[in-house]
Amino acid sequence: IGANDVVNPVAKTDKSSPIYGMPILDVIDAKQVIVIKRGKGTGFAGIENALFYAPNTRMLYADGQEAASRMLAELKGLDGGGGH
Repeated sequence: IGANDVVNPVAKTDKSSPIYGMPILDVIDAKQVIVIKRGKGTGFAGIENALFYAPNTRMLYADGQEAASRMLAELKGLDGGGGH
């Protein structure tokens, strides 16, 4: 879980970007990414996030806390009730 700009891969790849050189979380390298956002707006830097268009990314437009809680509950339910 991270803010819009701190997961934007252009910080490492686009020297003309205003966030170039900023430390980011390398979520672009994950097998699967779920981005939860309230809407299609940009982050603090005001730029598009290339992560949103990556083939390993799925977008979920919702309240972040509510959606993350629902997803966590669903994942916990997948363990078959064993609790592990």
